[in-house]
Amino acid sequence: MPVTAVVGAQWGDEGKGKITDLLAQTADVVIRYQGGNNAGHTVVNQFGTFKLHLVPSGIFNPNALCIVGPGTVVDLQVLCEEIVSLEAAGISTANLRVSDRAHLLMPWHIALDRLDERERGRQKLGTTGRGVGPAYADKVGRHGIQIYEVRDEKAFRERVSHELATKNVLLTRFGDAPMDPVTVADGVLAAAAKLGDRITDTLTLVESALAKDAAILVEGQLGAMRDLDWGIYPYVTSSNPLAGAASVGAGIPPRAITRVIGVVKAYSTAVGEGPFPTELIGPQADSLREMANEYGATTGRPRRVGWFDAVAAHHAHRLNAFTEIAVTKLDILGAYAEIPFCTSYELDGATTTSMPPTRILERVKPRYETLRGWSRDLTGLADRAHLPVEARAYLKRIEETVGAPVGMVGIGPEREATLL
Repeated sequence: MPVTAVVGAQWGDEGKGKITDLLAQTADVVIRYQGGNNAGHTVVNQFGTFKLHLVPSGIFNPNALCIVGPGTVVDLQVLCEEIVSLEAAGISTANLRVSDRAHLLMPWHIALDRLDERERGRQKLGTTGRGVGPAYADKVGRHGIQIYEVRDEKAFRERVSHELATKNVLLTRFGDAPMDPVTVADGVLAAAAKLGDRITDTLTLVESALAKDAAILVEGQLGAMRDLDWGIYPYVTSSNPLAGAASVGAGIPPRAITRVIGVVKAYSTAVGEGPFPTELIGPQADSLREMANEYGATTGRPRRVGWFDAVAAHHAHRLNAFTEIAVTKLDILGAYAEIPFCTSYELDGATTTSMPPTRILERVKPRYETLRGWSRDLTGLADRAHLPVEARAYLKRIEETVGAPVGMVGIGPEREATLL
């Protein structure tokens, strides 16, 4: 069976959790391949409404093996809290596994993240303050600590003391309190003990699943416009949400990933700073935000909202080669008689459909065409054929401008409110 990658095709918050939750019902293995608990996937199903931050969205299928892959950075204490919350809701996490090669997100990473944002002042990036950026910086700088290291308590405590010797200098230099290495190590070791044998060599598990031709689903976090290399740098995440990164972050040979689903909202949203060409401001933005409940799953921050940006989504398609697109929240646009749809940018008097680098992107003006709205509720529709003709035309325009077929359409937050 093909390995399926579910990736964000905008700025993040596209509804990947819902799509992964739906596809996971027939999956054997679900793997989270990058990021940390700096973003969340909201899932609504028969068990209730959940905001997942580290646990893969396949956790609601008791038959699926769920893996937090080596490409992630993991705050073990946050993961344990998430497990407790799921178990309290009656969701078994017995099939959850965490790669022993994933890097630990340590308490000092959170402190350094918040310090960095504070010192940037007006040039802040808009991070969530969860420590993900500093954790990846330590990984690349070879100061990171991999999860397997907790198994040797003496050596782990020495690593913590060594790292804090330099981290505390930086914290105190800017007026923050130093951290106690014993307290820090105690907290991480206690969380690791709770996870127990969930921490394991996940490559063996993935290799076995591939050999059995199992149905494997890999999910990323955030979207292409927040990609470290191809997004709106520096207003990006510290890892690569693209499908290509799933190979490394999950431990899967590249040629095994043959299905790539790009998830887009029927409009655009973003959390954090940086250029956002189709952004709405004022009452129109407030209306759309409230109607669609656009608040961050992790921070609760109000999301920036705007019209659909085909330039951004096409940029994501060029990088991922989507085999299909999943469009979420189409139902929200039922409130509009006319819908602006960005097909290109105007840059220095010329028209472009290519995504320029960040500082140039700040100068573009979106060029819109106006599509007819359908001005009706889509609740309860059972298939695509029953969508209003205007809604089908809207989906067709997404296909034409992005360059890939629409395979799934969300018309509500619930798992069942998805037209295939």
